[in-house]
Amino acid sequence: MGSVKDLVVIKEPGDSLGIGRFIFSDRYSVFDYGEMPDKIEDKGKALCMVSAYFFEKLEEMGIKTHYAGLVEDGRIRRFDEVESAVNEMEIKLVRVVRPSNGDYTVFKRLGGNFLIPLEVIYRNSVPEGSSLLRRIENGEVSPEDFGLSRIKPGEKLEKPVVDFSTKLEDVDRYLNHREAMEVSGLERWEFENLKELVIRVDELITREVAKAGLENEDGKIEVAFDENRRLMIVDAVGTPDECRFSMGKFEVSKELLRRYYRKTDWYARVQACKGKKGWRELVGRPPNLPENVKRGISDLYRAFCNEVTGRKLFDVPKLKEVVAGLEEVFE
Repeated sequence: MGSVKDLVVIKEPGDSLGIGRFIFSDRYSVFDYGEMPDKIEDKGKALCMVSAYFFEKLEEMGIKTHYAGLVEDGRIRRFDEVESAVNEMEIKLVRVVRPSNGDYTVFKRLGGNFLIPLEVIYRNSVPEGSSLLRRIENGEVSPEDFGLSRIKPGEKLEKPVVDFSTKLEDVDRYLNHREAMEVSGLERWEFENLKELVIRVDELITREVAKAGLENEDGKIEVAFDENRRLMIVDAVGTPDECRFSMGKFEVSKELLRRYYRKTDWYARVQACKGKKGWRELVGRPPNLPENVKRGISDLYRAFCNEVTGRKLFDVPKLKEVVAGLEEVFE
């Protein structure tokens, strides 16, 4: 079980890929805390359907994914075949090999069929307060590292940049490209292929969400090697949990949940304690969401799914109307 979805293993991965099923839940998580106290109604179904939609689009582009289909009434179906929104997806499973005490050398010895231990991030713009801006100010990275002459807050970038963080550590940390290549055990040409793959995924998401009047600001994907060491998109893709979208200047993503919690005393404790041993116990139970926030974000997930996929799977107002209502709640 993860903080936001469950995994049912049907066949363990070994020399070949395994088989599993994701059960997308209505749970949510922010700031690496884990499961929060509320549920967001229909969030799981909306994320499952959006991710399936994007996986099938990636397949049409010739990009490998671990997606096998949606599960409805015990049968595997394609996106257009399901009669209503479902929250279960069948997938091909790869091995998840964890570094021992920060030692990533094991990944240099693996042939294929494993999760690459990176969170791969694309950025089309950089908002005020972005972690990337802080890293530039601290001298950890520079615009030139990403092939850019400058990176200014609030501006659309000259071209998308690819960024990396660790994936299998208790608290993820950002990596420069040299560190990311070392951690993953990839050859130089494989690393370049990985970056090109991310840009193609970014372009697809940007094109699809534009139909709903949305800007694709940034997002993350997870990538694995299949048993023949071919890159394969895994986990979920193109959802408001994996990406940061905007309509006008308003966030259309899980960032809204973070935005609410940043105003709480609980978040102040997270800032003070995160990274310490037992920090989740130290910060205590998060506060519940107000009903209007919970209801509005539920409608946001559902309306996003309707408009991006082009199917009215949920009986909710148009995304533009939902956003207008949330702007009043968050003003």
